[in-house]
Amino acid sequence: MRRAVCPGSFDPIHNGHLEVIARAASLFDEVIVAVSTNQAKRYRFALAERLDMARETLASLKGIVVEPVGEGLLAEYCRQRGVSAIVKGLRSSSDFDYELPMATMNRQLSGVETVFLPAEAHYVHLSSTLIKEVAGLGGNVADYVPRSVQRRFATGEPAPAPHPKG
Repeated sequence: MRRAVCPGSFDPIHNGHLEVIARAASLFDEVIVAVSTNQAKRYRFALAERLDMARETLASLKGIVVEPVGEGLLAEYCRQRGVSAIVKGLRSSSDFDYELPMATMNRQLSGVETVFLPAEAHYVHLSSTLIKEVAGLGGNVADYVPRSVQRRFATGEPAPAPHPKG
């Protein structure tokens, strides 16, 4: 089985993510949408919400599994899950410059390859950060996010702040 992972925080998942995930699903037998959490970041949506939004949105696609990454290196996660490729969408050359060193390190640590998929032209401007900013200032993001995300933005409540470990 050819298994790939599409990692990200997906805070929130948007149509650019969905396009890359759908294309990955056509290339691999199984695609794990691995939702990550960085304790140093403040998220708009809690991990459970991000997982729910991704699962709800991707339910109709065959071969998609949504799960949390947990702690530790993505390379180790890939090794444990039998993943042969990491799929990353690229919007611009700056995305490539950012992703290339990580792709090389992941290959050296675990042998996992990274597959870069260029974003569709009508999604190159999308980022979760921009969507959160527009929505937070009262802008309409309905054309850029799935319904599950639209509904959660409508509630207007931010995710709780992360708690330090210990």
